[in-house]
Amino acid sequence: MPETSAPTPRFLAPSQVAELLSIEVDEVVSLVLEGRLRGSRLGSPARWRVEESSLSEYLAEQSEEARRMALWHQANAASFPEVWGTSTAQGS
Repeated sequence: MPETSAPTPRFLAPSQVAELLSIEVDEVVSLVLEGRLRGSRLGSPARWRVEESSLSEYLAEQSEEARRMALWHQANAASFPEVWGTSTAQGS
């Protein structure tokens, strides 16, 4: 049975990632240094390259964070009687 190897990772230049995310190139490099994007210095002279798959993971992470923040804001805006299912009516 032939052995299947893992697909070779595809790398993007920081300028490509910056364009996709609508941010500056310096911000892309900062995301790599923070570990939020996977990247390496490749070539001679060495230049930053970002793994394409880490970009998808980063976007999914950002989407989930935005979803959680929206839910948190929604919960904060809800009144306590609505949240707990109790009535504020007097004399019932």
